[in-house]
Amino acid sequence: MEKRQLGRTGIEVSVIGLGTMTWGEQNTEQEAFEQLDYAVDQGINLIDAAEMYPVPPRAETQGLTETYLGNWLKNRGKRDDLVIATKVTGRSDMDYIRGGPRLTREQIHQAVNDSLKRLRTDYIDLYQVHWPERKANFFGKLGYNPVDDSDAVPIEETLEALNELVEAGKIRHIGLSNETAWGAMTWLKEAERRGWTRPVSIQNPYSLLNRSYEVGLAEVSLREDCGLLAYSPLAFGALSGKYLGGQKPAGARLTEFSRFTRYTSEQAQEATQAYVNLAGEHGLSPAQMALAWVNSRSFLTSNLVGATTMEQLSENIGSASIQLSEELLDRIEALHQRYTYPCP
Repeated sequence: MEKRQLGRTGIEVSVIGLGTMTWGEQNTEQEAFEQLDYAVDQGINLIDAAEMYPVPPRAETQGLTETYLGNWLKNRGKRDDLVIATKVTGRSDMDYIRGGPRLTREQIHQAVNDSLKRLRTDYIDLYQVHWPERKANFFGKLGYNPVDDSDAVPIEETLEALNELVEAGKIRHIGLSNETAWGAMTWLKEAERRGWTRPVSIQNPYSLLNRSYEVGLAEVSLREDCGLLAYSPLAFGALSGKYLGGQKPAGARLTEFSRFTRYTSEQAQEATQAYVNLAGEHGLSPAQMALAWVNSRSFLTSNLVGATTMEQLSENIGSASIQLSEELLDRIEALHQRYTYPCP
């Protein structure tokens, strides 16, 4: 498994990382253990979780994903061989998380301590801000419409709290998620100005159906050594082609949870069909072509794959060994010109 450096840390992480947001909702603890055993055996060393997982978030299941991961770490004794990443929940109406999560100093400290308990470890390798405190164009928005967010917790306060936790040894490095180019540069410059810990990664959506990261953030990643951890590289499984033609496979995420509509528009269906057809012409599975393309990006640090079955997981991890031809890459670019941002 290819390894890439995480920011300027000297830590190398696998080009494929294991996402975990199905654990506790679509996957049992036993299935999570099976996924972890297989992924680690295949050379994966980056495991990504979040305090609000599983998804969709519910009070009854919140924290189960971290708990499953923590139990596995305790059982297998592989903690020091892995890079464990998790996230603090951004501002939202999930009042079952600390009465309503905010990115204040007090809440950041509490969130880290709670995650450490669930993960059954005394340090977190990569601690990420799940989404900004301020209101910006993330979660499916391309344009930016200014609104009053003067009550937002300043980035400086959140960064100072995270720096305190790094100094205390509870977290090793920090990362961003669902962030914009302005936000990323503000974090980086504030860290530089204060001499505090700097972000080493940005976890944002990135796939053939959503290449908005390339506008602004890709340059930030390369120039600032703050690489992309790509989430939803298969667009919630849509790029496998399994939902085309109105199909609703039993147990699949978009079958089970109708609330997720980001990748189901008419334009998304057309674009997906075009990519599926292209993969078939080149003798590739649609999922592996989509993932191998993400793996090929120069600004990518790790491609976070998730799965509900072992067959899916094996196929997804197998993309790490696939090299796409220049001809195929050119044809993908041609399709991108036709379907530029079907699912921002």
